[in-house]
Amino acid sequence: MLALIFVIVLRYGWLQLVQGSELAERMRNQVGQDYAIQSPRGAILDRNGRELAVSTMTKSLFIDPSHVENAAEVARNLAPLVKKTEAEILEDIKIGGGFVWIQRRLEQQEYENIRKMIQDKKYGNCLNFRDEAKRYYPNDVLAANVLGFVGTDDKGLDGIEQALDKYIKGEVTESFLYTDPRDRPILESIFERHGYQGEYCKTIELTIDSAIQFIVEQELDRAMAENDPVAVTCVALDPKTGEVLAMASRPSYNPNRFFDYEPEVWKNRAVSFIYEPGSTFKTVTAGAALQEGIVSPNQIFVDPGYVIVSGMRIQNWNGASFGTVTFADVVKQSLNTGFAQVGLQLGAEKLVMYARKFGFGDYTGIELPGEEAGILYTPDEMVDSDIATMAIGQSIAVTPLQLVTAMSAVANDGILLKPHIVKTIKNANGSVYSETHVEEVRRPIESATDKTLVGLLEQVVATGGGKKATVRGYRVAGKTGTAQKINEFGTGYSEGKYIASFCGFGPVENPRIALLVMIDEPSGSFYGGQIAAPVASRILAQVFRYMRIEPSDAPDPDEEELPEDVGEGDTSGASAIPKPEPPKAETPEPAVEETPEPVEEIPQNDENEVTVPDFYHKSIRDAARLANEAGLKMETSGSGFAVEQSLDPGAVVERGTVITIKFSPNL
Repeated sequence: MLALIFVIVLRYGWLQLVQGSELAERMRNQVGQDYAIQSPRGAILDRNGRELAVSTMTKSLFIDPSHVENAAEVARNLAPLVKKTEAEILEDIKIGGGFVWIQRRLEQQEYENIRKMIQDKKYGNCLNFRDEAKRYYPNDVLAANVLGFVGTDDKGLDGIEQALDKYIKGEVTESFLYTDPRDRPILESIFERHGYQGEYCKTIELTIDSAIQFIVEQELDRAMAENDPVAVTCVALDPKTGEVLAMASRPSYNPNRFFDYEPEVWKNRAVSFIYEPGSTFKTVTAGAALQEGIVSPNQIFVDPGYVIVSGMRIQNWNGASFGTVTFADVVKQSLNTGFAQVGLQLGAEKLVMYARKFGFGDYTGIELPGEEAGILYTPDEMVDSDIATMAIGQSIAVTPLQLVTAMSAVANDGILLKPHIVKTIKNANGSVYSETHVEEVRRPIESATDKTLVGLLEQVVATGGGKKATVRGYRVAGKTGTAQKINEFGTGYSEGKYIASFCGFGPVENPRIALLVMIDEPSGSFYGGQIAAPVASRILAQVFRYMRIEPSDAPDPDEEELPEDVGEGDTSGASAIPKPEPPKAETPEPAVEETPEPVEEIPQNDENEVTVPDFYHKSIRDAARLANEAGLKMETSGSGFAVEQSLDPGAVVERGTVITIKFSPNL
């Protein structure tokens, strides 16, 4: 008996201590299955709580190869109902074991069809379903390049889904389910569950406004249809907070079916595309020169039509001379010669310094993947021709987000803010996990300088090359740009390939939105003032109404539209604008700049004398119209409403006389 007891104890010890783990695992495999249940991802909402991305629970189909009795029959009946062929299903069955995915995240109708087939064919012992979360984008393409998409394993693969994946991914809950010999669940009350609790499934609230986003995307679709470009991009910011109100590109994609599109269209061009900004960058050059006291709005420049710098010819957009002009005219007409001179006076070190102050050459730090930093010169490596071309927006590379962020600083009294697209991250219980606050980066230019710069930019839209960006009844400021594209080898410019853009803000007296419209390789007309400015105008007009912004100075409904151009640099009577020859790779000339369309002819009277109108309290736009109707040339300073005029109202002067009008925001 003692010997028998000793043998039993040894055997018990062997089974319990040596083979215990193996036998326990075999027992678990015989009486049940392990399940990994993925809970839904956290939602992504816009600033007003509208759903941009949500998750729903769906059924996923799997097969237990160990319980398949007739593999060929199962494959034949299943193949028409899933996205696999009979051969692929047979390969899955050959894998063996107790679990192989057949198709994940089924549509409701797919699930119903498969479930009915399983019941009819009595395949319940080998085919079954698991609950899985499926990501759904209720607005299809709206904000697709911002949102990104999710892979089959609940992993964010682009956009916000990727950048904030650690916050919004679903919880993984592991469960053990006891089953009977036919794999039917039993004893559900004693599931063993363990997983990650409280760290995931957070809700993301973006700064995006769905209504503004829709307006922007609708206008980008129109721009694509009208100009047939390679791509268009628009970014809209709140200049007082740095919040992204809209960010979109075309072509785009539907994240619900991202796999049907080429990976190239997944990219968010607003942060990942770098390009030479052209004349839109002249805003930075002008701000730097004004801040350093190198120029003033009424300073006189002599424009010969072109300048030679280090053997490089830099010419105006039409190759013509504008003669004696003020710096205000240089900005308004975007004269390359004037900006090249200003750049040389600034020098390499200060020009690059101000570019960096405005945020170029560095990441903005926005909560999106794939952001580029752009390209800037190193000052000690620059020669005079580099300085001159940089001053007009060439030989550097920026992102659309950098450019509109810099323009937002101009709209924000000269203070640069960090752009952000995430407003809050909330826990599952609704409490705030984190909140993004306004973050001041630096002040590139002083307030007084900024006000002067704003006045110059308002004139660009009111009477200069950006006239097509005007919004009836509102004061808008901005700058147009037209730049040739660098060729694929980086050795020069591509013939006939341009990027047209407009970057501006409004209303001037209290800026609520700053935006950039960029049109890449348009067909036909390629000047920023002709094709990008109108897009910006339509967007701004709709956004102003949506935001219920009161008009700045509502015009008479019967008032005639402004002619195509007024003021210095008038091109009346021009039948066509000559297209500049493309630059040669070895000595690249500046890219062609924006050009105002030819103005309407001003009716000529027999008399050579005209009466000076009363410009007091008129906006720049109204003053330009009156001057044009009276046959006067107008020079301006400041922004807002007219407070001084150099010629008395009612005075009789010769047609074509120059009248100087001073404007101020405060009447």
